[in-house]
Amino acid sequence: MGPIYDCSVEAELLTGMRLARVAISRGELVVIPTDTVYGLAADAFNPAAVQKLIDAKGRTRQSPPPVLIPGIPTLDALAESVPDEVRLLVETFWPGALTIILPAQTSLQWDLGETRGTVALRMPSNRIALELLSETGPLAVSSANLTGEPAATTAAGAEAMLGDSVSIFLDDGEGGSVSSTIVDATSLSLPDGKLRIVREGTISTERIHAVVGADRCE
Repeated sequence: MGPIYDCSVEAELLTGMRLARVAISRGELVVIPTDTVYGLAADAFNPAAVQKLIDAKGRTRQSPPPVLIPGIPTLDALAESVPDEVRLLVETFWPGALTIILPAQTSLQWDLGETRGTVALRMPSNRIALELLSETGPLAVSSANLTGEPAATTAAGAEAMLGDSVSIFLDDGEGGSVSSTIVDATSLSLPDGKLRIVREGTISTERIHAVVGADRCE
């Protein structure tokens, strides 16, 4: 079972971040804080590490993890195209609790599971997560819990569920209890295609409509 590092203590933060970077580079799993619930993270470009994440949660490849990114330039690097509506959404809600599903770049050398050519992307609003992402690059991150159990809102809660499958736990105190809102933008490039809200989370449907217009959503 990996150690928990209290990120409110400078020495532990520095040590925890260094060891988290090393663990990710070795294809291991790390629990990190986000602006919503705690996340279970792996190198998005390491298929074996992503499979470890899927296995640790007790999921199947039919439930691929989202990818957390450090900024909007990475959105353009990973998505095949970024419609104007998505530009408006990320300008308004990123960094923040909005996950956007887009067609993935066909040239990407990764295996997140059965994605059907798509990728779910989010830029979190958490200083520790963003600092780690700036050093590791994109991370496959799913909520830090076993499938069917409530998402962990503390590092200790994640440890209780995920235990030996995780190398490092970064503790940033009590997290949020509501997951991100997920929108599917893959149809926007089609004639009469619209945005679909897959899961309403922290960001309400009304706020999405206020940015892109209710007529652009299913």
